[in-house]
Amino acid sequence: MVNIITLFALKKYLLFLLFAALCGKIKAQAGYNYAEYGLGFGVSYARPFSDLKANYNDYVYNVNANYYYTPYVPVTLEIQFGKLRGGGNTVKEDASTRRFSNNFKAVLLHADLQLGQVIDYQQSFVLNVLKNFYIGSGLGVMLNSVDANRESLIDIGYKFPGSSSSVGLLVPLRVGYELKIYNGYGEPNIRLDFGYQHNIAFGEGMDGYDDPPTKFKNNAVDQYRQFSVGVKLNLWGGAAYGKSISGN
Repeated sequence: MVNIITLFALKKYLLFLLFAALCGKIKAQAGYNYAEYGLGFGVSYARPFSDLKANYNDYVYNVNANYYYTPYVPVTLEIQFGKLRGGGNTVKEDASTRRFSNNFKAVLLHADLQLGQVIDYQQSFVLNVLKNFYIGSGLGVMLNSVDANRESLIDIGYKFPGSSSSVGLLVPLRVGYELKIYNGYGEPNIRLDFGYQHNIAFGEGMDGYDDPPTKFKNNAVDQYRQFSVGVKLNLWGGAAYGKSISGN
């Protein structure tokens, strides 16, 4: 029931983003040029929220391809790869001595809505700075490759159920700031992205454990969070926007 409610709320959220983007696109007329297509890469400091007591920080990397529907509404295809870890061989790390290391990959399609799409930032220094804040979401799949302890060191003879290889649905929730660097024509051809992303991983594949809730507390879906920094280069295409993108 919780998962159904969550997906329904995300659907309404995505529809709102699309509506706001369409409104801005309709208002925009020929004027200031920008490149619509580009490539990027980034790194994030990631930590899982698994069913285990202890969870650790690791680095996750990404490459991405971007289409800017407007200068403030990027649609991104992103590939992530890295490691998520939790648990350990002591009861301090996990009461049942479970532990996992997931060398995962993820493919996500997400869209962001920057404030510049919905506010009039021209003639205002403060709003011109705030225009680059964004929220976003999307959908993706997570390909899990888990090395997990399958035999309890406490309950001798008990084998932890679960899969070492799985594919699950992934929903990213994003907030951040995109710092635009302009060329001599006022076009944002370099974009530095500073963001926080919280990923909801449906299923039990992220940590590789699928123990019955009667034996282990399991009242939340698997998740992982990321503090990230990235660079995006706008390289191709030519589109026009109805007002100055730089705000000058």
